[in-house]
Amino acid sequence: MLTMRRWATRKVQWVGLTALLSAAPVASGADYVGSPQVAEFIAEMTRDYGFAAEQLVELFGQAQRKQVILDAISRPAEKVKPWKDYRPIFLTDARIKRGVDFWREHEEDLARAEKAYGVPAQVIVSIIGVETFYGGNTGNYRVLDALSTLAFDYPPRAPFFRQQLKEFLLLSREEQVDPLTLKGSYAGAMGLPQFMPSSFRAYAVDFDNDGHIDIWGNPTDAIGSVASYFKHHGWKAGLPVVSQADVKGAQADQGLTEGIEPVKNVGQLRALGWSSHDALGDDLRVTAFRLEAAGGPEYWLGLPNFYAITRYNRSVMYAMAVHQLSESLVKARGFK
Repeated sequence: MLTMRRWATRKVQWVGLTALLSAAPVASGADYVGSPQVAEFIAEMTRDYGFAAEQLVELFGQAQRKQVILDAISRPAEKVKPWKDYRPIFLTDARIKRGVDFWREHEEDLARAEKAYGVPAQVIVSIIGVETFYGGNTGNYRVLDALSTLAFDYPPRAPFFRQQLKEFLLLSREEQVDPLTLKGSYAGAMGLPQFMPSSFRAYAVDFDNDGHIDIWGNPTDAIGSVASYFKHHGWKAGLPVVSQADVKGAQADQGLTEGIEPVKNVGQLRALGWSSHDALGDDLRVTAFRLEAAGGPEYWLGLPNFYAITRYNRSVMYAMAVHQLSESLVKARGFK
């Protein structure tokens, strides 16, 4: 289990916090000593959440601004890969093989999660496989450094990351873990399922009932937490994820969904030239999308469970990769 540390709740007045920060012992590489932004943030945490200011001053005296994080988040977005290039990144023999091993190793926990939340074991395994290669790549940045850097030195998204920093300190106190020990991605995503702190506090669960939630080193809690996330975001047990479609006519492209949110229903799409390979009700709202596959364009209807996957990452190709990896895992195990 992670190193534990008690958090005091003694308050001090905001006046003098900047001076207190300036007078704090300076750790090697500390970058937030004397920062007015940090003083304001500490004042908020002491006023609204009862943290001890001295403890937060000491903590931020050890936080480090990471230029590599600012470089990564500011880097121009890569041109979106077509599906024919995106799919091979995640649908590999190595990822499938390791996924089968992970499934077998944690079969009991996955079956229990499926029973409790209605989310199939293969979908849970696939999410963890896509996010971190089953825990093999969970990130090497201290979460405190990542979130402090982005909260105080990245103005375009400072409000979001300031909120995540707040959530991170709250979860550290709730779980009684030292925030300096927790690591994650450059954006502060954590553990096997790469939860942001707000998602951790809202959806992570103590699935082994040991009194703590540990998604970093405890696959049982990670499995239960992924299932909990999907249950809360609308996953419906026993229902399909996608349906392939054929299209014809000059109006077919008018049916394509802009973004992720399902707007048009099956009946409206049929009038535009879409026909599903499966029997779907006319009133069902779906996400209609086209993928540029190796063999040419493919047309798909994303059903409610597909939309649930996009709530984890708002990308049609991400959701399709998760779905197809889950299918490959089932096939590799010889299941129907």
